Amino acid sequence: MARWLALAALVLFTLVAPASAAELTGQYVEARNCDVWTGPCFANAEMNLSGKYGLMAWKVDKGSLADVSLDGLGIVAVVTASDTLGLDQTGPARAILIVDSKANAAQREALIRLAKEQGGALVKNVVSVESAPVDLATCECKENACTKLKAGSARLETRCINDQHDTICGNESAFYPPLTKNVKVKAAVAVDYSYTGKALQETWKDYERRGAYVGAFSIR
Repeated sequence: MARWLALAALVLFTLVAPASAAELTGQYVEARNCDVWTGPCFANAEMNLSGKYGLMAWKVDKGSLADVSLDGLGIVAVVTASDTLGLDQTGPARAILIVDSKANAAQREALIRLAKEQGGALVKNVVSVESAPVDLATCECKENACTKLKAGSARLETRCINDQHDTICGNESAFYPPLTKNVKVKAAVAVDYSYTGKALQETWKDYERRGAYVGAFSIR
């Protein structure tokens, strides 16, 4: 009897276990036009003067959303807000979504849902949805924070933070949290960060800013 109970328990565990496993995993990168790895004094000096432009990019390695496979597909949210990103917003943010051109209709809708659910209030007001290849590549480097992203009119290249070269005040830390949830990231330098599209009626270019996060996402 005990043997049969043990077997039944094993079968039940096998049936239930997949529900608790990660459904979507992949690469994640973000940037904004203010320092996120910085000292409090520098961050206070930038508040509501910079950091109002941001980018979030998800590239799925494996997984499904609403029974739609998203393996190898990506989506980018480019956002602009009234205040420094990471603070309480006094006005609504606006966003465009750049959906991987390899996605079919069902995958396109699932990717949009992914960005809206993970981006929260920053991706609530979508003014345009575009289609383009989403190329996100991670380059081998010491701290695994080197990436290159190209998606439509959005560009981002990051590198690892060098404690000697990039330290200014000696009191730096990850001052702002990531813009999205369900990510495990480390701060990085945005070597080149730009958006030149027209949908947001805003364009920007930024260089060598300690304003990026690089890592992975895992959504259950």
